[in-house]
Amino acid sequence: MAGQGDLQELLRMLTARKVSMMAAMGHVKSLQSKNLRSIDQIAEGPLATVESAIGDAKLAKSFHIACKNHGKKTTKRAAEESASPNAKRPKLEPHKRDLDYSSMTADELEGSLSLPLVEDEELIKGTGVVTNRAPLVLAFAVELLRFTMPEQPPSSRLSLAQAVVSANSRAKAVSLGIEKAPVGAEEHIPEGQPRIRVLGRDVPVLKRGGYAWSSESAGDVDSVPGTASIAQASQEKKTWAASQKLTSKGSTFIGHAATLSSPTQRTRLIKELMTAKPELETATHNAWAVRASYGNSPLVQEASFDDGESGCGKFMLGLMREADVKNAVVVLTRWYGGVMLGPDRWRLTRECINDALSSQRRTCTISGEAVWALDPRDTEPAASTVGMAIHRPEGARNYLLRSFATARDDGASEGKKTVAALDQEKQENLGRLLGALRLLYASWAGVLARDELDRRAWSWYVAVRPDVEAGPSGWGAKGTLRLDKILDLRRKEANLER
Repeated sequence: MAGQGDLQELLRMLTARKVSMMAAMGHVKSLQSKNLRSIDQIAEGPLATVESAIGDAKLAKSFHIACKNHGKKTTKRAAEESASPNAKRPKLEPHKRDLDYSSMTADELEGSLSLPLVEDEELIKGTGVVTNRAPLVLAFAVELLRFTMPEQPPSSRLSLAQAVVSANSRAKAVSLGIEKAPVGAEEHIPEGQPRIRVLGRDVPVLKRGGYAWSSESAGDVDSVPGTASIAQASQEKKTWAASQKLTSKGSTFIGHAATLSSPTQRTRLIKELMTAKPELETATHNAWAVRASYGNSPLVQEASFDDGESGCGKFMLGLMREADVKNAVVVLTRWYGGVMLGPDRWRLTRECINDALSSQRRTCTISGEAVWALDPRDTEPAASTVGMAIHRPEGARNYLLRSFATARDDGASEGKKTVAALDQEKQENLGRLLGALRLLYASWAGVLARDELDRRAWSWYVAVRPDVEAGPSGWGAKGTLRLDKILDLRRKEANLER
């Protein structure tokens, strides 16, 4: 599956071969239609397939070779640099493949994801970087989370930050017509899944059970004063809990469940559900069932309605009796696909109702546990994670390490530099960028609550992001950012104290 970094790198390699941005986007779409979505897939694919997608044999051959050469390690140069006595710091190598989290201790994992940091203001002020907007958002989010969620380990912050970048990039691509709006991209993520707000976006997360990491031992920042953590503040108790959507032979099923204290509340609750989710009104059937008792009385009042789905109400009452569920109402929604399902409809109904009731009883709160950001678009999660698709931290780190080239003054010659030297320069620039962001956030952390710091961080990003052309021609385009613009956003009182 291609990441945002791969997509932008493919566009860069095509435009570097004197292909217009619009034509490059067309070539990428053609390659995607042939299931060549990432640089690695194109490199490993047959040249004939690449030629048929691009339609230009010369361009296809050059592009295919570029994909094969992309990311190759220059072993000799790396050895020479590591042996140099003038090396000031160890080189941060990008991860060439997915890490196996299950085989690493917390210290090993977090150590492998280290990022450079430079807080020398004089160095920062004199630095300009050339970058596009996506990695800048990533840097803003990673450093922000260090202040708003210091309890989260660096691996979790990278995962959460990458989720924000992916959501922003996807929304932008849809608005520009580069991608089609996703249909049901998050349908397989239950509504009860906890979410964390980062840079104004709600990110679905998964708890990393038993992950032991100490921010104190790692020398991380202290907790930011103010409101409770954003993770806890974002939890809202919903009246209705939903199941996952299930589809069979064109028919789609979904269940909803809610608690009530009196059978008379049933009409109001179902009306609220239909108002909150008007798409349910378009369904072929909306059957319901309710079981309610009064106080400690053993008597239970029951009622049900099939709404054309013969026997569905009675069947749902049976499910509620089996689970000894009282003081609850359930709704089974079905969009009929034109094919009779026979007994299979009872299996689908049972799964939806049980899922909805389980979700309704489940409480999802986060109280300092480490989390992963779920990736709703990745349908093939790596076996080394947790069985669910997540935004992997090593991918986010690699993206940061290679995204901030040095801005040259007009007319200045870059001269001949090795790939290793250019990579080292990008890492130094990243360290200065992260240092500038840390100084910015630190100046405000003592006076802003966490949710307010999160809200303002987006406006600060908008204020300094590189200027690019509007419309599709600006997609993935790079611009120049002077890091002193970030320092200028610091709280004035903090500047005077310095």
